[in-house]
Amino acid sequence: MNASNLLLISATAALAIFSVILAFDNENVLKPPRIPGSQNLLPKSEIIQLKGAVGPESIAFDPKGEGPYTGVADGRILGRQGSSWTDFAVTFSEEELYLALAPEMEHVCGRPLGLRFDTKTGELYIADAYFGPSCWTNRRTSYPISPKIRRLMKYDKSTKEVTVLLSGLAFANGVALSKDRSFVLVAETSTCRIMRYWLKGPHAGKHDTFAELPGFPDNIRINSKGEFWVALHAKRSVFAQLSISDSELGKALLKLPITAQQLDDLLGGGQPHATTIKLSYDGRVLEVLEDVEGKTLRSISEVEEKHGCCGSVLL
Repeated sequence: MNASNLLLISATAALAIFSVILAFDNENVLKPPRIPGSQNLLPKSEIIQLKGAVGPESIAFDPKGEGPYTGVADGRILGRQGSSWTDFAVTFSEEELYLALAPEMEHVCGRPLGLRFDTKTGELYIADAYFGPSCWTNRRTSYPISPKIRRLMKYDKSTKEVTVLLSGLAFANGVALSKDRSFVLVAETSTCRIMRYWLKGPHAGKHDTFAELPGFPDNIRINSKGEFWVALHAKRSVFAQLSISDSELGKALLKLPITAQQLDDLLGGGQPHATTIKLSYDGRVLEVLEDVEGKTLRSISEVEEKHGCCGSVLL
């Protein structure tokens, strides 16, 4: 028996044992701890359904303030007009159009994740998990920027060049530029932290840890005050901490014959629920919003503050 199979068997056994312990964990020892100052306000959220689509990840509003727009698992970008959603853009070619509405074919059709509109030109920039960054113009034609992914990159619109700022990140995820454009943040999901890369000033070209978080960060969005909303995919549980502390075990867990929902349940200590944190310009926690029982929101991928309130995209 090779080492890979042995590790998978060990992970399966550990999963079974943990599931039994979790079922009898009446004292909530294995569940993620409460975050000090947290407000249980997310159960009051209004749910806007996406019919005929799954997996909204990121949201964006166009230069006119219309939207939101969101990317879904089958490669489409949807835009909300009035009370309905319509197709706005696709990340796949016309030849692949017949594969739409087939999330299992996302490696062919693409998986649009982060979205941003250029406020001057109206162009929509898309970070695709398979095809890398691309731009959707207002002429409804797309062009690739770079096939490189899993890094923090800078794209120069004038030269069309892409520069890698950071590599070797642990599950690089959401990105946000500071209000004064002196630094850019990038979420390291598996290490539960946010890294800061300095663009200007005495530390230009260097990076440091901006914030350590009580959970796994997904997307980051800045508000009009220069504060940052960070969506946590799940809080740190004992099982989640064990998974990220042993990379081989983490890889084995991903191979187990369980659904994504079951994996989320385990990472969330048996009680997954939506959590989002607002950070200051210097990384201090300003506000924490949760649905502690997961009654309305079990998970969250991004928070956008608009008109003084928060809107979120849910998985």
